[in-house]
Amino acid sequence: MPTVGEIFDHLNAKAPVSAKLDFDNVGLLVGSRDWPVETVLLSLDITGPVVAEARALGAQLVLSHHPLFFELKSVSSETPQGKKAMDLLTGKIAAVCMHTNLDAADGGVNNALASVLGLAEAVPYEPEHICRVGSLPEALPLPAFLALVKERLGSAGLRYVDGGRPVCRVAVGGGSCGGMLEETALTGCDTFVTADVKYDRFLRAKELGLNLIDAGHFNTENTVIPVLRSWLAGAFPGLRLLTSAHGQTERYFV
Repeated sequence: MPTVGEIFDHLNAKAPVSAKLDFDNVGLLVGSRDWPVETVLLSLDITGPVVAEARALGAQLVLSHHPLFFELKSVSSETPQGKKAMDLLTGKIAAVCMHTNLDAADGGVNNALASVLGLAEAVPYEPEHICRVGSLPEALPLPAFLALVKERLGSAGLRYVDGGRPVCRVAVGGGSCGGMLEETALTGCDTFVTADVKYDRFLRAKELGLNLIDAGHFNTENTVIPVLRSWLAGAFPGLRLLTSAHGQTERYFV
């Protein structure tokens, strides 16, 4: 039976913590490296319901993309973050979080997103850039590509602006990458798929002649969960790997 430390070391080799952005908080955030692990619960986030689910399922480790906390000044039931940490510790459940380092990793969030959308040869904009850019097998009209994105990501709806070009060379940035719009346009792509796009970014994309699609934070990043599962299954064949039923918190009116 592997330990928390052995599992973390394997993930760290795939998506090194050293590659995280400065603001981020990743790695083993709760628990001991020495704890044995039989069951891992995978989730994009560690919410209260996810912690309760982990306890009910008998998991010894929760592996998430988003950090359990960024700045934690106390561990008490007085704050949501403190209560989650307490509930994990009293249940002897570790928490490992792989965030911007997983975004940047080869095969990580953005490679997974590019793959799901059918983009070939997706590469970073530059050697250490988080986002990826790749090409469709053949150009599509924007409405056809919007339908493809919605279906493959399971999005309830899309926000977008039509830049006036067919879709062929596509950049992807899982999560909130609207701030990278200008440098994305410089890659020569015609379309950018990301999430959490602000109003002014849509206006700017129109000015740049760039199709901009907001497909939802959860939907653009949850594509990495099968990747994490495959990484662990390949290295630890006997490990029980479960995907949280409470991973998505955002909802849409339709």
